[in-house]
Amino acid sequence: MQLEVRDINKSFGEKQVLKDVAFSVPGGQALGLLGRNGAGKTTMIRIIMGVFDADGGSVLLDGKPIDRSRVKIGYLPEERGLYPKKIISRQLAYFGALKGMTSSETKEATEKLLGRLEMSEYLNKKLEVLSKGNQQKIQLAVALLNDPDILILDEPFSGLDPVNAMLLKDIVMEMIEKGKIVLFSSHQMNYVEEFCRDIAILNSGGIVCSGAIRDIKRSYNRLKIVLSSVEADKVEQYIRSGAMDIVTAAERAHDTVTVTLVSADNKMELLRRLSAQNLNLDRFDVYEPSLNDIFVEYTEDSI
Repeated sequence: MQLEVRDINKSFGEKQVLKDVAFSVPGGQALGLLGRNGAGKTTMIRIIMGVFDADGGSVLLDGKPIDRSRVKIGYLPEERGLYPKKIISRQLAYFGALKGMTSSETKEATEKLLGRLEMSEYLNKKLEVLSKGNQQKIQLAVALLNDPDILILDEPFSGLDPVNAMLLKDIVMEMIEKGKIVLFSSHQMNYVEEFCRDIAILNSGGIVCSGAIRDIKRSYNRLKIVLSSVEADKVEQYIRSGAMDIVTAAERAHDTVTVTLVSADNKMELLRRLSAQNLNLDRFDVYEPSLNDIFVEYTEDSI
């Protein structure tokens, strides 16, 4: 399977919220759809789901217009949509019916999912008695109830403690390994990097950066080198006294020294000189920006 979004445009009144948005996600991979609040992520998600139509462009599955009556979509919204005073088993039965499942299919899926999520004991309790994190797990169960082909997760780790976050990570990875299409939207960049090979960053309604995270990072200049050492002070002193012909700047923070080379070709020469000084180096790496750095660079001018 492959989900493809082609040149999507959408306006509300005079405000254009999506401008020629295009990206694709193959089965067995997760795409990080990123952007600041108001960038158009939720609108794009709703168009994929068919909540409303785009003004222009198309959503394709395997090269054909997506038929939402035949493809199963699971959605975990950022704003939760469950009923606090209703029994959890009844809510899952209701959502199963909305997804076209029989009562026996819903019951079987519910028992399996709540067991996997360590929530079986809450089956016949009202949602309001659960903690925020456990309510989030029930919302995830709703998204997974019909074993979706396309799974859309919007801030899925909100309210989860580290143990439950690990459980959710395992479940999402299982979906990816099954060949599902996963669309992942979050402001927690560490999770995006764990799941997603590719990203698409929205800013003011348009895609401003997209592609493989690794390739995007490597597109930045390779002049900065990060050195870690218990002798960081000695490393800095040597660089300032014996390597400034190939280094333009050196900055130390605790046990790390970050240097900027005159040329990327000087990397091995710097390593050779440091080794000749018998300095105790724990790390010698080319600096790459974090995904958070990249996100800020491409979105900091948005309102």
